[in-house]
Amino acid sequence: MQLPTEVPVMTLSNVILFPQAMLPLYIFEPRYRRMLRDALAGERMFAVAMRRTDRVREVPVPVAGVGLIRACVTHDDGTSHLVLQGLARAELGKAVQTRPYRRHVIKPLSATQEPSVEADALAGKVLELVSERLQLGFQGHATPPLPGLAEAAEADGDAPAVEAFRQVLKQLARQDTPEQLVDLVSATLVPGVRERQVILETRNLEERLRHLIRFLREEISRRRQQKS
Repeated sequence: MQLPTEVPVMTLSNVILFPQAMLPLYIFEPRYRRMLRDALAGERMFAVAMRRTDRVREVPVPVAGVGLIRACVTHDDGTSHLVLQGLARAELGKAVQTRPYRRHVIKPLSATQEPSVEADALAGKVLELVSERLQLGFQGHATPPLPGLAEAAEADGDAPAVEAFRQVLKQLARQDTPEQLVDLVSATLVPGVRERQVILETRNLEERLRHLIRFLREEISRRRQQKS
């Protein structure tokens, strides 16, 4: 899907949108209600960006996730629940509008290299760590960003969600798509928002895989300490 040259931007403090991830959002602020109305009347897209912590004013970080509104329910009080599907990572350029909501020129970011033997080896290591991490379940983590995983976890505990996630990973491994693998695992199993932002911003595929491996190891270590 081709992205527009500019999109509305929602600035949040603790949410990262990865390509392919499904992000549920509750829209209640007047400025974002307006943004949502405009997006639905247009290309149904907007970006989700972290807020910079070194500024007093609300300023987004330079790299954000651009998503497509897949479903939206607006309530009688004007608030809305929606599901945003990540499409691409993008660099935020010039702000063409700041009120009532921000709107920026965007430049889509793609990996700086094709999959390589090294990337395949790193992806294999990621799968090993994911298997180790999944033994600890989804409990205590954010909603799994894939259709069906959250419902499975709520209905029957972790087991169905973990198994569904394993099947998705097996499909990605067979399709030899390490870039999609990084995005899916990062969105699902890396809890730290700053760690996820690092992965989102990193363009080199091998570097992204290395970051993910480091963060998975740290998370596994934390989980084991909690259990002990």
